Amino acid sequence: MTGEKLIIIEGIDPVELYGINNLLYDKIIAYFPKLKIIARGNELKIAGDATEIELFEDKLNLLTDYFSHYSSINESIIEQIYTGDPFSAAPVNGNDNNVLVYGNNGRVICARTINQQKLVAAYSSNDLLFGIGPAGSGKTYTAIALAVRALRNKEVKRIILTRPAVEAGERLGFLPGDMKEKLDPYLQPLYDALNDMIPARKLTIYMEDGTVQIAPLAYMRGRTLDQAFVILDEAQNTTLGQLKMFLTRMGNSAKFIVTGDITQIDLPRRNDSGLVRAMSLLRSIKGIGFIEFDNRDIIRHPLVKYIVKAFENDKEMERE
Repeated sequence: MTGEKLIIIEGIDPVELYGINNLLYDKIIAYFPKLKIIARGNELKIAGDATEIELFEDKLNLLTDYFSHYSSINESIIEQIYTGDPFSAAPVNGNDNNVLVYGNNGRVICARTINQQKLVAAYSSNDLLFGIGPAGSGKTYTAIALAVRALRNKEVKRIILTRPAVEAGERLGFLPGDMKEKLDPYLQPLYDALNDMIPARKLTIYMEDGTVQIAPLAYMRGRTLDQAFVILDEAQNTTLGQLKMFLTRMGNSAKFIVTGDITQIDLPRRNDSGLVRAMSLLRSIKGIGFIEFDNRDIIRHPLVKYIVKAFENDKEMERE
């Protein structure tokens, strides 16, 4: 049975994969003389026998995984991967214990601070996690990296990212444009993180077929989220009722992470935030983990730590 498939290269710069003057690329396609293979940047269009195409993709995944672990490939490694044991000559000093995913162009994305590492460690033993802490501490970014890893490892079938559109009161009708154009400004931080980890073309495909979904919190009502990795960002801006609605969407084989910063509540009344109350109600339940980030986890510009600290010390802010 013949077929066609578009393969989008992830985790490695095509220049590294193809080699100087396409030397490595020529060696790779030589193992599949019956396939028609056309390379354009990070896209490979394959035509031919469906079984051969599947084998080609499996071998290519092994090759890109090798590069992700050891940051190099050569003709010898290609020969080993395409004819025998792909890792028999692997360097013994490769250490990727902290690596979550390899992003675009081989970018290493890992847990960089102690509390980011705690979040990663807690993931294996909890289906619901709360990551609470200041802006810039990597809560959401680490959670999204875990989600992308789970999708790549086929632990889940889809990623769903959501946040409350509080700045517009979740009443978006007065904003210009269609619904997507109205919502995108509030969801852009989630797009930014995904764009670091998934090639743009593949992310577009994922979003078109529903593998990756980004939506405001109000759109979660009534859904049952099975086999999904679901992240609620900016949870400090949810009421207790909204948070209950979100948490009760959890279906079978699902993973949920809730992130928030209780010092940046945008609700009309700060006491309406349900995040602190929910943490108190749920803390004793087995299978729910709580990771509290602090200023030591802030990995943005060095000044951000001092800015956050200054506002924390401002007693007038507490009275507002």
